[in-house]
Amino acid sequence: MEHLIGTTKMAIIIAASLLSFVPIFLWGYHFYKKHPEKQAYIVMTFVAGALSVMPLLIYKFLWSYFPWINAFIWTRNLHADILGFSTFSLVPISIIVTFMFVGIIEETSKMISVRLMDVKIFKSIDDVIEFAIIAALGFAFIENIIYFYNIINVRGFEQLLFPFVFRSLFSTFAHVMFSGIFGYFYGVAHFADQELRDEMQQKRHPVIKFFHKYFHFKKSVLFKDEKILEGLVVASCLHAFFNIFLEMEWSFLIIPFLFGGYVMLNHLLHKKECLKEYGRLV
Repeated sequence: MEHLIGTTKMAIIIAASLLSFVPIFLWGYHFYKKHPEKQAYIVMTFVAGALSVMPLLIYKFLWSYFPWINAFIWTRNLHADILGFSTFSLVPISIIVTFMFVGIIEETSKMISVRLMDVKIFKSIDDVIEFAIIAALGFAFIENIIYFYNIINVRGFEQLLFPFVFRSLFSTFAHVMFSGIFGYFYGVAHFADQELRDEMQQKRHPVIKFFHKYFHFKKSVLFKDEKILEGLVVASCLHAFFNIFLEMEWSFLIIPFLFGGYVMLNHLLHKKECLKEYGRLV
């Protein structure tokens, strides 16, 4: 009996893996043909992205032993507090805080997988965006396997069609969008020439100017850290917005949100300074 159960679970894992591979391959090919990279580097980055799921899985595993670290529990006290954006959109602050926290964890994990790559393979900002997308696909691959496995195991194959279509078209691309936009900021941090740096520094937040003026941080270091942090914050916020749309069942916002992200991502991939090859880090 135990052997039969084990065989069944393995069959479900294989089925979930094959299903998860479909959207990963399609989205991966879509962006790969825009900017081909060496396949060995692609595999390395994909594996790093897949492994970046581990911190989130460990965090969720620890909920059973340390319930107080569960973000969904320690934000319950905020559930009565409501943030209103209009007459029809009232969002519990607990949802905002929880999904912002989740977004930070996931985007930080994917960021680490990109930063661990050998920076010598990055020749342009466009390269960094591309590898950030590949890392996101690795993350989404494992996440989709877990989702598909749980659905098949609990509700059966007949209940899989809608989740498969939704995660293939929307959730997988959402990860691509968040990481791709972060990749732009990360690329700018490393490759922006002096003219671009000067232009961006004019738009710098007053807090950043304060730290540079009074604490005398090195300009290049401050610029690099600023852009990486900015990219992480933007990616985490976009991630939180997407999860909030799902939680609040604002399905009418999901398609325009992701479409706008797709347009933005394509714009970043084709910006003149993104395509320029620098050949070395600055």
